[in-house]
Formats: sequence, C-alpha cells, structure tokens
Amino acid sequence: MSHLILTPNFDNGDDFYEALLNAHDGLNEADVHALNARLILILANHIGDQSTLEAALLAAQKLPVDRYLDANCPMSGRAERHFA
Repeated sequence: MSHLILTPNFDNGDDFYEALLNAHDGLNEADVHALNARLILILANHIGDQSTLEAALLAAQKLPVDRYLDANCPMSGRAERHFA
C-alpha cells in the first residue's frame, strides 16, 4: 500500500463528520468506545497493510489534533468545536 496520507483527503469531510457524530448520538460512554473500536477494526481490515496501520498508530499518538485543523480541511470547523 502507498504511504500514509496525513493531508486533507475528504471529498465531503463535513458530511462524514456529521455521520460520525450522529452514529454516537444516544450512546453511553461504553457504547461509544465499542462503536469506535468496531469502526477502527473495520477500517484497519479494509486497509490491510501492517506498515500503513503502524504508521497511522504512530501519527495518532504523536500529532496534535490541531495538525488536522487547517483552512483546507473541510472538517476543520466542526472538529475545532468538537475538540475544544
């Protein structure tokens, strides 16, 4: 698989972010964690490349949230409000 993409790569980032938030509506904390775990495992299976997954883990551990919140990111406004 190709390198890990860390720049904005969404066609409809706001639509996805809204769907992600809606999927969590009404869930308690344990169910939120379970949903997130299932989503991560489904996407990891889809990616299917160990080195890409390890690179994503490292990036998630090291990069601050604001790294993804630039003016070019279609989700930046929503994410800023969510992580504030």
